[in-house]
Amino acid sequence: MEHEVQNPILRLLRGRGGAREKGIYSCCSANEYVIRAALRRAKASGTMVLVEATANQVNQNGGYTGMTPGDFRGFLGRIAQEEQFPAEQLLCGGDHLGPLTWQGLPEEQAMANAEELVRAYVLAGFSKIHIDTSMRVVDDDPSARLSDVVIARRGAQLCRAAEDAFARYRAEHPQAPPPVYVIGSEVPIPGGAQENEDSVTVTSPEDCEATLEEFHRAFAARGLDGAWERVVAVVVQPGVEFADESVVEYDRRAASRLTAHLKRHPNLVFEGHSTDYQPRECLKEMVEDGIAILKVGPALTFALREGLFALEQIERELYGINDFPCSHFRAVLEQAMLEDQGQWSKYYHGSVPQKRYARAFSYSDRARYYLNNPKVQDAIRTLLANLDTAGIPMALLSQYMPIQYARVHAGQLAPRAEDLLIDRVGDWIDDYLYAVT
Repeated sequence: MEHEVQNPILRLLRGRGGAREKGIYSCCSANEYVIRAALRRAKASGTMVLVEATANQVNQNGGYTGMTPGDFRGFLGRIAQEEQFPAEQLLCGGDHLGPLTWQGLPEEQAMANAEELVRAYVLAGFSKIHIDTSMRVVDDDPSARLSDVVIARRGAQLCRAAEDAFARYRAEHPQAPPPVYVIGSEVPIPGGAQENEDSVTVTSPEDCEATLEEFHRAFAARGLDGAWERVVAVVVQPGVEFADESVVEYDRRAASRLTAHLKRHPNLVFEGHSTDYQPRECLKEMVEDGIAILKVGPALTFALREGLFALEQIERELYGINDFPCSHFRAVLEQAMLEDQGQWSKYYHGSVPQKRYARAFSYSDRARYYLNNPKVQDAIRTLLANLDTAGIPMALLSQYMPIQYARVHAGQLAPRAEDLLIDRVGDWIDDYLYAVT
């Protein structure tokens, strides 16, 4: 390595002489409750936390969260401080960094924006960078597959921008570890499939090798040999996916040719996207098979939504629905989604009742895009305040949140509404910690 300080992700994935007996999960969310859940579980288990933001979620123009990479890093820092979580245990990553949000532009403009995006992430101190140039831009042939050569050339262009930005960043932060890189992209697009599927085609070893060879060649052409040594993972499709109402579970036999291919690349692991809703044993098998970086996002806000619905049921039992200013959380969320259909209409189909059901319960969890809506935020605050004012009877906690009931009963969890909600998200994180530790 050309730098003295080693990236902790590199140390984790290449530790013990290259053996990969453990991995790391990545919390892909900008939701404050989800992030608090990740930090609390990590604090309890003595593990690191990797939080990643996507290019359409956080970018130099604000993304759909309204945050730049610097804003997001500050947001994470504030929560970590409030949770008394060690700053050195919090790792930040950028996901799908490339021309994702500028596909309607010609290559020169799209890539210029993508370079600015990557620089913004690196200069904000993000230490894990997923370079994704797999999407077409305006001057690509829409009827032809984008070639590995083009994808790799554009990827190397972004890596060069990242390395130059890190040189600037390190001048002000001498102890900062150099970033690690992830290359490649899964199919379908980020966020889950738009159609329900029974099976998913596993990436072939030949396609994986072609990706690696072209990227290696493109990096060398840009003088990025040092950066290539910090490419820790390639994104593949190991045969897992989720959609509106379906989950394709990991089948290690179906993925065996692909995972066996890692023996040719002892310094690499696979990064698995769309691992949401996988059973914990499947997650553990994935890590054992070398899919050592597990990305999860919608499943965590799905769990958050479950917790909010459960708390609202308790609120209704305590206050009724007409005699007190209740939160009406579910109704407020539904109204927000009806008023702005841009984040779910392409995903949810069928009759009016079917779409109503999907808006609330779909695995795609398009409701997560509306949790920061001001009216929805007000409803959440009202819900939590109402429950804390009244106090939650243990019998109702047992009825609607039985796992949290057991922890409160054992003195392991405070019966505050927010703590119960965050712990409910933590139940899903536990599956990932089981897999990677």
